[in-house]
Amino acid sequence: MLIITIDLVPGGYESFRRTIGSMRIANVTNLADVSDYEVDVIEGANPLVGTRARNARCTVERHDRRQAVWALLAKAADEATRAKFEELRSPEKE
Repeated sequence: MLIITIDLVPGGYESFRRTIGSMRIANVTNLADVSDYEVDVIEGANPLVGTRARNARCTVERHDRRQAVWALLAKAADEATRAKFEELRSPEKE
């Protein structure tokens, strides 16, 4: 499994660093040379545009594992861009 974490570091100030997204990419075809993957994505809330935290699930199919890891990440990011996201519920509203 690959786990990608995206941190925002405003102005390069590490003290303001915060995670704004993450992605988990899991091979579901027993590490075959050409594999399929499940991709889970979480985005943090974005107060600048007024969106809540949300998540999505998508797949990458028939990826040639002999390619660089960046090729898989690019495919997963492309699928995530088109995925149907669901807003996460805030604990205070339950």
